[in-house]
Amino acid sequence: MAALGWMLVPTGAVAERAVPIPAAAIDVPRGPGPQVAVFAGGCFWGLEAVFEQVRGVRSVQTGYAGGTAATATYDQVSTERTGHAEAVRIVYDPARVGYATLLRVFFSVAHDPTQLNRQTPDVGPSYRSAIFPQTPQQRVVAQRYVAQLGAAKAYPTPIVTRIEGGGFFPAEAHHQDFWRKNPTHPYIVRWDKPKVAAFRTGFPTLVR
Repeated sequence: MAALGWMLVPTGAVAERAVPIPAAAIDVPRGPGPQVAVFAGGCFWGLEAVFEQVRGVRSVQTGYAGGTAATATYDQVSTERTGHAEAVRIVYDPARVGYATLLRVFFSVAHDPTQLNRQTPDVGPSYRSAIFPQTPQQRVVAQRYVAQLGAAKAYPTPIVTRIEGGGFFPAEAHHQDFWRKNPTHPYIVRWDKPKVAAFRTGFPTLVR
């Protein structure tokens, strides 16, 4: 089972279960020094919560990616007129975790890549599923992984994840480490803690 990851599947009002998906067939060469990955997939609180659990991840910052506006704030992005998506910027040590592994976590437990312009319960293009490659190598790996998962019919419906460009704008201070600072917040309890639990169960060797 070493080549399998996990995908969240809603099963009711409280919890999710996980089913296996294949690991990426190729990875970005693991060069020296820290590298950066940027992903969008629903509310950034949950993405941050999951990726902060991953061994080899040095930091996770919530923010806004893509779009055409020169700046991005929560109030601006939530109008759905700037083209940005809620996203996370992940700084990771490639000697400890590869880009392909981060993609597997992203596609399995961090969000549902088959929901178009939403992640339940959040609706709108700012909650879309998207990857923002930071290098040409990342773009190739991401494109091939999306194609690989599609060919494998890893999900019951098509993947809608977009591969985009654009800058990253850090979110406001109160959105950073939100899940750690607000562990009893109803949104965190309902939507994000199950993702963290699924990650820890499905990827025990990756838990920091």
